[in-house]
Amino acid sequence: MGNLTLMADYNRWMNAQLYALAAPLGEVALREDRGAFFGSLFGTFSHILVADIIWLKRFARHPGCGAGLASLDTVAWPEALDAQPFADFAALRERRDELDALIAGWVPGLTPADLDQALAYTNMKGEPGHRRFGSLLLHFFNHQTHHRGQITTLLSQAGVAVGVTDLLVRIPDQD
Repeated sequence: MGNLTLMADYNRWMNAQLYALAAPLGEVALREDRGAFFGSLFGTFSHILVADIIWLKRFARHPGCGAGLASLDTVAWPEALDAQPFADFAALRERRDELDALIAGWVPGLTPADLDQALAYTNMKGEPGHRRFGSLLLHFFNHQTHHRGQITTLLSQAGVAVGVTDLLVRIPDQD
């Protein structure tokens, strides 16, 4: 398993764990402002999803990488990083599951040549960027991990036992 495939697997697994732990809290508790960067658990889950959509839509424009992301053509660009495009947690979770399946299916098909090319994009402030695609994928996964760490803290503060979140548990043992 390559490192990016491992990260795609970890992303899918960790999101499934956190959404399952958060769902029983209910909509009111999920939307309670807890003083996090994006306010609530719902706001933080939404931010991760919105940022993922933005990056995946950028990645779809990269030569040789877009075919696996073609299903995002019908998904609207989020208007802001704090957007909450879904009315309830169940709908947010459904889109998360869809994106995680898409990511897990797309990443293993990337080639070293794809990763070494630069991706030209424009950030949410309209500023141009031109960076190595493989490094942007590392940022993509690191960003998710950063905000999931905030979610685990918020869940812990709400009395939810989160359990093990380490990447280590997704790394296969070697014989």
